[in-house]
Amino acid sequence: MQSKAPRALPRLLLQSVLAALAGALHVLCFAPFGWWPLQILLLLLLFAAVLRAPSSRHAACLGWAFGFGWYVVGVSWLFISLHRYGGMQTWLAMLAVALLALLLGAFTALAMGTADWLRRRSAMSNPSMALLLLPAAWTLGDWLRGWVFTGFPWIVTGYAQVDSPLAGFAPLVGVYGIGWVVAVLAGSLLMLKRFRLLIALPILLLLGGQALREMSWTRNAGAPISVRLLQGNVAQDLKFDAAHLNSTLAYYDATMRSAAADLIVTPETAIPMLSTYLPPDYLPRLAEFSRQSISTLALGIPLSDGPAQYANSVLALRPDGQFYRYDKHHLVPFGEFIPWGFRWFVDLLQIPLGDFTRGALLQTALQVKDQRIQPNICYEDLFGEQIAATVRGEASRSPTILLNLSNIAWFGDSIALPQHLQISRMRALETGRPMLRSTNTGTTAVIDAHGVVTAQLPPFTRGVLSATVQGTQGLTPYSRFGNSLLITLLLLLCLWPLVGTSLRLFFLRRDQQHKR
Repeated sequence: MQSKAPRALPRLLLQSVLAALAGALHVLCFAPFGWWPLQILLLLLLFAAVLRAPSSRHAACLGWAFGFGWYVVGVSWLFISLHRYGGMQTWLAMLAVALLALLLGAFTALAMGTADWLRRRSAMSNPSMALLLLPAAWTLGDWLRGWVFTGFPWIVTGYAQVDSPLAGFAPLVGVYGIGWVVAVLAGSLLMLKRFRLLIALPILLLLGGQALREMSWTRNAGAPISVRLLQGNVAQDLKFDAAHLNSTLAYYDATMRSAAADLIVTPETAIPMLSTYLPPDYLPRLAEFSRQSISTLALGIPLSDGPAQYANSVLALRPDGQFYRYDKHHLVPFGEFIPWGFRWFVDLLQIPLGDFTRGALLQTALQVKDQRIQPNICYEDLFGEQIAATVRGEASRSPTILLNLSNIAWFGDSIALPQHLQISRMRALETGRPMLRSTNTGTTAVIDAHGVVTAQLPPFTRGVLSATVQGTQGLTPYSRFGNSLLITLLLLLCLWPLVGTSLRLFFLRRDQQHKR
């Protein structure tokens, strides 16, 4: 009898290639493309393939291939920072991106493989698998990717829905909850041929999400403030060049002092040197302008607290002469700290990397007239639960406006820029707070409490975005509970098949003993 293995391998390879192509297409669902309905179809196809998989290992391979295609295209912009600015050889930079995509794809593999293993252990029906287990496992895979090894929750499923009716669920369950709803939609459509009544579920979810979008979970707080957000458009390969430092410092000095506003903000590390190395009159001159114009100036600048102690910080000069400081809490692996065992990798780059000092998770907001501004730096706004934690607390101290300072010039003119803007919009939706973004090369923008971009500068231009912003107060359900309730529910859905099987076996054995 001929072995099945030789025939199974070509089938697995073909299906894996198709799954990888589907994963690559998944990137079209996110910014700047925004084809959000395609996401439901792609998950439907992946779930259908997993349901037909002959083994859990086969299901895991399909998930891994899908995840690899998703991430190798979705974060391909990392090649620019490694090769163009890091000086890494082309083949090595491509290999590094591919290896990262394989690592990130392992979370999708774990989700699909575990779901199939649970189904086989519990003899779960296909409808239960499609509607309960697969969506729960898929979402837990997304969540784990945003948590393990400090997390990398870039383009997780729910971000693709920021302009869809499902965005209405953001204040309730956050970006991971939206991803779960998308997976449930895919599972219900997969089972539609067998259960026609399931058509009601997608309709109800879409209509319910749209109805939720019309609700306001927060209310206006105090009087609006005027803001000026600076976009210096300083090329990354010139930012730390000694020959260009003086022109950069002169630009930000002149632009900040060119007009008054309640809040004036520069991008992340717009001042690319420690304050001790600045010209002696640089900060005093800005402080004097702050006092005379009654403007608060928020500068992105590295600060030092001693030898080999550096923080990626926001330094605010206030009209009363006081200083405010925020230190970045969630540091970027390889960019701001070197993970254990990876010094060899950093040595391959021509980027001045080191270990920064980590700020506290909860730091006092910056008071600007009636508004309390809570800064976050660069990719800190990827971590929705941490942003929600800064919003929770006493009403008198809760921030009314979120502020992101970023420099993603490292990634050139790539999809990283609109992807990051989409992420910031999700944070505004989750918390019911406006989000201000001051970036080096783009995208500098004002986002209202409903996640809508109300003003934006064109990327890769030098300019100032002036706007009036109304802060908000109050807590959305997501701000209050974060991901805890959702993750608990998803874990229960995944454990339920094992618990049910164990209970059935227990009662079966007890009945057999009674019969004896």
